[in-house]
Amino acid sequence: MRAATGSLFGLAYGDSLGKPTEFQEYATIVARYGPGGPRQLVGEPALVTDDTQMALAVGEALREAAAVTPEALEPVLRRRFLEWAASPENDRAPGMTCLRAIGNLADGRAWTRATQADSKGCGANMRVTPVGLVPGLTDDERAGAAQFQAALTHGHPTGLAASELTAYAVLWLREGLAPSDLLAALRDRCAEQRKVYRGDWLGDLWHRPAVTSPEEFIARGWDECAAALDRVAEALAGGDHTGDPCLRTGAGWIAEEALATALYVYLVSPDEPVAVVGRGAASSGDSDSIACLAGAFAGASLGLAAWPADWQTQIEYADRLFRLGTAWD
Repeated sequence: MRAATGSLFGLAYGDSLGKPTEFQEYATIVARYGPGGPRQLVGEPALVTDDTQMALAVGEALREAAAVTPEALEPVLRRRFLEWAASPENDRAPGMTCLRAIGNLADGRAWTRATQADSKGCGANMRVTPVGLVPGLTDDERAGAAQFQAALTHGHPTGLAASELTAYAVLWLREGLAPSDLLAALRDRCAEQRKVYRGDWLGDLWHRPAVTSPEEFIARGWDECAAALDRVAEALAGGDHTGDPCLRTGAGWIAEEALATALYVYLVSPDEPVAVVGRGAASSGDSDSIACLAGAFAGASLGLAAWPADWQTQIEYADRLFRLGTAWD
């Protein structure tokens, strides 16, 4: 199926389709593209945003690091993020949280002091898909890496939990989990992990005023993600899936809403990948991040062949996406 490649390309396709619709009102998007949103890539190449750029940085760091441990991964992620921030191609409206945190990392300070401690912006999980695609990781390695790559810039517990859930959604779909079972599996993960603070990865990140324990810190993140998943279930049960998806599950600027709305637009029609990314792009919120996560889910489940063949040579960074996908398929 080439599921890893399909997921990475799906992420980039959704990102590219959502790039021109981000910051637009839903009515404006529909007037131009119709209610299904954009369905054709535009440009040679079709450009992506910082979402794909940073996902590539995470994926390439995972391939470069000698081991999936905080000690091995931290310096590689730090360097990859700094290289992205300094690149002339970093001109795609990057998130200020990422830029501030990476600016702090640049002066050599410890990452726990560099991160934006109260941010749970979607930059925490828009780039985590590669963690779900690396084969052979233990549960501790995968969960730890998913949270850690988020924590370098976004220190809020909900950003950590949402990133882990995003990675596991990709993993489980790639492994053959039926889309109809995905929401329940993610909800169970919230319950199982609610009091699990990965101190070997996160160190003293939990130290905050009025927070009395690491378990209290991380539980807030899992609880907020669980509530977001419940909103997805309610939206799917409602039956009418027309209109702006952000009105049902959130605008996607914050981590749990980006995950929730991406899941919603994916689970409406999981066997129609182009419709999934178009629906994600036809949203009033963070359209590129919503569509890129939805595309990653669809590609992980259906594989590379589910996408239009000519898109593979049109999308920006196709060579880098292929290298990562081929290594993990």
